[in-house]
Amino acid sequence: MDANGPFSTAVPRSTAAADYQHVPRPVAVVRKPLAAGSETGLHHHSRAQLLYATTGLMTASAEDGTWIVPEGHALWIPACLPHATVAHGPVALCTAYLDRTVVTTFPDTCRVVAVSPLLAAALVALAEEPVLYAVDGRGGHLAALVLDEIGRAPATPLTLPLPRDPRLRRVCLGLIADPASEADLDAWADRAGASRRTLTRGFRAETGLSFGDWRARARVIRALALTAEGRPPRAVAAAVGYRSGQALRSTVMRLLGPAGARQPPA
Repeated sequence: MDANGPFSTAVPRSTAAADYQHVPRPVAVVRKPLAAGSETGLHHHSRAQLLYATTGLMTASAEDGTWIVPEGHALWIPACLPHATVAHGPVALCTAYLDRTVVTTFPDTCRVVAVSPLLAAALVALAEEPVLYAVDGRGGHLAALVLDEIGRAPATPLTLPLPRDPRLRRVCLGLIADPASEADLDAWADRAGASRRTLTRGFRAETGLSFGDWRARARVIRALALTAEGRPPRAVAAAVGYRSGQALRSTVMRLLGPAGARQPPA
């Protein structure tokens, strides 16, 4: 192996995340396939990360939330944040690792963003450049474009924020574990050892969502994951508490807007 280590032209390009954390370039991009069901377990990177699925669907989780990353979207992950990911069905991954010094104005929390055609093309093109690209050449220009497009990327509602209050968190984890549960707000309040009023106010204050909207979003996120795994539409709807696929599609459209038309179960 030559002085470029894992980036030698004499060996296949590394797909190990650890090899991209200290590259002397502002942006390092790697592409690799993930098999259905692949899980990373809880881990973190010293660099910020843009987790982009060019095809397929992933979910990611951290202490403060759960996110779904379908095709055409990416998850922004701040540096050093512990997180875990799961591939629901085969996934083609194109992930960018960004030096912390060039993302000081970027969000310090995770968020799912829409990937523009320009950002998608720039990421793929940069992945085809040498890892140690010329900063003043094509690679450097692509890296600058990637940073600019990430900064402009709009956030999407494919986020399930988790509250810190242990009573509210208990409810949220229960809903994630059993999205088809028919228990109403009063029943969940009893389970959590909190009043209906406390639960209602807490959800708004800590997640920005009502209890009903949070549960609907949890159901949609699970439904999209099950669909990506190849489950039949009727089974998906039943698994997340809907009597029909049409009712589930209506909820997806309500939560995701026009973009939801590309994501819901058939």
